[in-house]
Amino acid sequence: MRILGIDPGTVATGYGAIESDGDRHSLQDYGVLSPTASMSFPEKLHFIHSELVKVIADCRPDRMAVENLFYAANVKSALKLGHVRGVAIIAGVSQGLPIDEYSPLEIKQAVVGYGRADKRQVQKMVALLLGLDVPPEPHDAADALAVALCHAHRFRFQQKVELGSNGRRTSSRRRAVPRTKP
Repeated sequence: MRILGIDPGTVATGYGAIESDGDRHSLQDYGVLSPTASMSFPEKLHFIHSELVKVIADCRPDRMAVENLFYAANVKSALKLGHVRGVAIIAGVSQGLPIDEYSPLEIKQAVVGYGRADKRQVQKMVALLLGLDVPPEPHDAADALAVALCHAHRFRFQQKVELGSNGRRTSSRRRAVPRTKP
């Protein structure tokens, strides 16, 4: 499965694509989308959207995972970041991708094993998990790859739960039983 991870940001939006079977992961592509400082905020949103659509066309992912807003220093920053997340989600949905969202705590827990890991620890673990000689730079791109790796780990776990111990798919849905009136 090819997963595109997105780390939304108003100054730099990181993206990272991996190929994964849940156990083994390989790097496909990564980078940062950086609108110019002279752009108005609506122009920055348009730039991020149009560039993400191009990245999706180039990477051809099966799914997209986006870092969810967890905490922001102030309300204005949180609102702007929410706009960027929305633009990223719309870019994915417009290209027919299923979207999954993870909090920074979930991402760090899945990749590093510690939900309060710092950016350097995340970069080092991303490099280790993808078999890279050096940690990916800048940290926005490494964070996006961590989002993709988080989804790969969660997806593998979900598959194991659905298959159960006997290797057969189990149903998590209950059959509807019509209620009879007494």
